[in-house]
Amino acid sequence: MLRKRIWYNAHSFIILTLGLFIIALGWTAFLIPAEITGGGITGISSLIFYATGFPVGISYLLLSSLLVISAIKVLGPRFGVKTIFAVLVLSVFLGLLQAVITEPVVDDLFMSAIIGGILAGAGVGIVFTQGSSTGGTDVIAMIVNKYRNISPGRIILYLDLVIISSSYLIFQSIEKMVYGYVTMAVISYSIDMVLSGSKQTFQVFIFSPSYMEIAERIDKEVKRGITLIDAEGWYKKKKTKIVMVMIRRQETSLIMRIVKETDPDAFVSQNNVMGTYGKGFETIRP
Repeated sequence: MLRKRIWYNAHSFIILTLGLFIIALGWTAFLIPAEITGGGITGISSLIFYATGFPVGISYLLLSSLLVISAIKVLGPRFGVKTIFAVLVLSVFLGLLQAVITEPVVDDLFMSAIIGGILAGAGVGIVFTQGSSTGGTDVIAMIVNKYRNISPGRIILYLDLVIISSSYLIFQSIEKMVYGYVTMAVISYSIDMVLSGSKQTFQVFIFSPSYMEIAERIDKEVKRGITLIDAEGWYKKKKTKIVMVMIRRQETSLIMRIVKETDPDAFVSQNNVMGTYGKGFETIRP
């Protein structure tokens, strides 16, 4: 179990690092060379770079560090190791890639906005699925929300609008400001797509004489609640039980491996469900 836990944590950090690299690639290969400003702390760092030439990676590290420290003082130690790790690694990736990529990958501004937005949004979505944060404007939103009854989503939207609109002061270009809004929309959409995919859930029914062993392994190895449903086979008229479990998409392979190792002849039915709410899944909202 210790070995599995170590592997699970290592796997999570590997995926997190991949997401951070994708974010940095989207900004340094497409958005920054095209002088397109997105939202968040990375957007502010880009504005500083456009105005002064100061490296984005260093600006991002300094601003994010200040935010995380402020959040710990105001909100308490709610930001774990993964958020600190994300801030440090993303700063390194931004610095390294900006030094390597000196020319725009594509010349068309619209393509830069779309591709850069997709990469940045997908990367942020991957980071969120690993229980981390990039330490950006979401931290400001949490701090403001503690003292004012304003939703974090609205705060982030307002901040991003101000950041992108500020690009006009540097470039004096309505066109680039509009492309910034396009990028913001694409990033938001990409985040939603990644998160909705990671939150996809399945209802699994397992028919097997070894239902006790299968249920025990699922409980210990997957940490999911199991329901045993009374049933009776029509052909043999033999009473048995069906194992029913709700799982995330990424847990499907683990469930199938447990079933195959315990009873290769088991019958499994897997159904995609619209949503699962409650402990271990999504919060029930009115």
